Amino acid sequence: MTIEDLKQQQLLIFECISGSKAYGLATPQSDTDIRGVFILPKAEFYGLNYVEQVNNASNDVVYYELKKFLDLLAKNNPNILEMLNMPADCILYENPLFAKIKQFNFLSKLCQKTFAGYAMSQVKKARGLNKKILNPMEKKRKSILDFCYVTHQQGSMALATWLAKHHLQQENCGLVKITNMCEVYALFYDASGGRGYRGIAHKDTSNEVALSSIPAGESPLTYLSFNKDGYSSYCKDYLEYWDWVEKRNDARYQNTLDHGKNYDSKNMMHTFRLLDMAEEIAQTQQVVVRRSNRDFLFKIRRGEFEYEQLLQMAEAKIQNIENLYLHSNLPEEPNILKINELLIETRESFYANE
Repeated sequence: MTIEDLKQQQLLIFECISGSKAYGLATPQSDTDIRGVFILPKAEFYGLNYVEQVNNASNDVVYYELKKFLDLLAKNNPNILEMLNMPADCILYENPLFAKIKQFNFLSKLCQKTFAGYAMSQVKKARGLNKKILNPMEKKRKSILDFCYVTHQQGSMALATWLAKHHLQQENCGLVKITNMCEVYALFYDASGGRGYRGIAHKDTSNEVALSSIPAGESPLTYLSFNKDGYSSYCKDYLEYWDWVEKRNDARYQNTLDHGKNYDSKNMMHTFRLLDMAEEIAQTQQVVVRRSNRDFLFKIRRGEFEYEQLLQMAEAKIQNIENLYLHSNLPEEPNILKINELLIETRESFYANE
């Protein structure tokens, strides 16, 4: 099933322009996002070839099969609820069957989680971006040697410093684990290399220190501690950071650098849009897609607020949202039985007119 198939077979019951253009937050660089709903032909629906979604390669154009669409509505998915409340200038096509779906009230207290909860996840994402920008990681990956320390006087010394100070090579070292002590080892040294010591790191990519067989009677030069937890945490951060570098949107990242506030301003703008919508749903039981506070949201996008200032505003909104939903007359969740009836009725009506 392709987008062309949907249109040629007249399977669409709704199509609209979504995203920034629907919110009234588009810029000259904004893409045109298209969303819609279709109903599979009866033979394919009853057969083995159920298709729940059809989209293009970039996901700028996405159509949902009726069952998936109503299932997402039952879960109060923000992007799907918006489709029931699109501004008239964004609606490209609407079948009378879809108009009947719009009459059903899907809103519930789940919106607190789906709108405000998602917004908070974006705040955390913004914090993560802030951390990456302020703490860039070198491309050269550290090894376990960078997380090893030896005893020195009444304290400790980095292994690399200690080796350099004594003109020693890590390859000629031998380690023996000290029993009952976590990641602590006796360190021996063989300048000739003839005793077969395995060194401290067998390879640059080693994740564990190497252990050696040490002849009885040998005396250790010092004792070594391997900060294994620190190394594991570093490896996680390293992989996450360079995965982010590889996948990041360079244009948005450059905008982040240009306004100098060290947060993804577009992401934060949509965070506040979602928080505003969560408040409105609790207060008015309506989903307002076209935003009336465009100027304020664009100030966020331009980076006119400090990062901590935005976080404080977001946290204040979240507290208010919690209070609003606590006292809201919204149902705890949508009526699943009624939604199921709506699904059956809509599908049967569509098939009756095929």
